[in-house]
Amino acid sequence: MMEIPIHTEFITLQQALKLSDVIASGGMVKSFLQDVNVIVNGSRAKERGKKLYPGDVVTVDGLQIVITRSDHDNN
Repeated sequence: MMEIPIHTEFITLQQALKLSDVIASGGMVKSFLQDVNVIVNGSRAKERGKKLYPGDVVTVDGLQIVITRSDHDNN
């Protein structure tokens, strides 16, 4: 399991896949989502811009990625 802490309201699926090193660049995400089952909260995700919020779980090839709220405030 991998955690991705965010300090914003949400991040996109594309950002989460890049931050977790599942994909190397944003340009890869469209074909990646067509070829690989990416599951968000139990449902297959096909939109790279899908918004992910703290508590959301992304599963890719057995890797679980959990979006969490960052403890740090950037104000």
